[in-house]
Amino acid sequence: MFTGSTLYHSWLVFLAGLIAMGGYAYYRQTELGLGVTAMSDQVSWGLYIANFTFLVGVAAAAVMMVIPGYLYHNKEVKGGVLLGEMVAIGAIVMCLLFVVADLGRPDRMWHMIPPFGKFNFPVSMLAWDVVVLNGYLLLNLHVPGYLLYKRYRGEEPAKWIYLPFVYISIVWAISIHTVTAFLYTGLAGRPYWNAAILAPRFIASAFCAGPAFIILILEIVKGRTRFPMGDRLITFLRMVVLIAGLINLFLLISEIFTEFYADSAHVASARYLFFGLHGHNVLVPWIWTSITLNVLALLALVSRKVEKRGLYLRNLPLLMLIIAIWIEKGMGLVFPGFIPTPLGEIVEYLPSANEVMVTVGIWGIGLFIMTVLIKHAVDIETGEVRPPDM
Repeated sequence: MFTGSTLYHSWLVFLAGLIAMGGYAYYRQTELGLGVTAMSDQVSWGLYIANFTFLVGVAAAAVMMVIPGYLYHNKEVKGGVLLGEMVAIGAIVMCLLFVVADLGRPDRMWHMIPPFGKFNFPVSMLAWDVVVLNGYLLLNLHVPGYLLYKRYRGEEPAKWIYLPFVYISIVWAISIHTVTAFLYTGLAGRPYWNAAILAPRFIASAFCAGPAFIILILEIVKGRTRFPMGDRLITFLRMVVLIAGLINLFLLISEIFTEFYADSAHVASARYLFFGLHGHNVLVPWIWTSITLNVLALLALVSRKVEKRGLYLRNLPLLMLIIAIWIEKGMGLVFPGFIPTPLGEIVEYLPSANEVMVTVGIWGIGLFIMTVLIKHAVDIETGEVRPPDM
């Protein structure tokens, strides 16, 4: 996994530098406490939970290749399923690391581990989240791990060992983002999140940003390796991105209409986000940037003319969508849910430099894992890595 071109090694060294920077920032956080972050009693979820929420969607997006690949036996799509599951593994690891970073005192996690502590399952939605995230990680480790091992040995995989888990993973992928949405909607004291439409919005945005992220990975693999992958896989995923993106935009418009047309007292958080509230407007540029990128990217994908352009221009709308939904999940969902507080306080939040460094470090870990696993999978699938006795 650690053999490759100069560019490959340079990329790993760059990611290792990001990890080291994040490790130092996290050391400072454990030494000095969460006071080094910009979070407070009023805004207790910040950049860490925003990235966690976004990455759960990226992890769930692998199912968009599993369904046509295994359920409908589409061979061209099935070729890229392994790479999608490698992306899911890296994304889930980042999700778990962001939760640990947000805890402040991870050494107390044993208080929720049976039989030493109380897990509060099935009452607590957080307990459900622990189950679905770790379960999805195990599923994505087992299925591609077994298939790659059999490919490495040149043996035919036994369907009864992996196929049932493939079908389970399809349902499980939907559940991880649904449970994450229920975490928000279940908090009765935060009216901004109390919307039945939130879970469908989570799924729609996940199936937009996630496949867009996977397409960028596939384009790199396709351009720099001999991995067997046809153009139909990328074309299929681009269509998924377009449809899911349009649905996500429609749901956003529906939510905006519901919030502002009724003009109830619960509209305060939405008004703060989109237009500012009592002179406080730090999130307004962010959310309008997200909406603008979202609309422009979808228009580019609808026109289909961009697909005929060069590699970079063809994938620019996908990058715009990823950035737009990342902002939407953080600046547009997590932060305004706490503003104003139930007592009417307005305490604005923007992440501190230490939070940003920890976040960059965790992204470095996730991308490092994705890079190494994808390199490993590509080498096995192309026959460059074989057992010594073959």
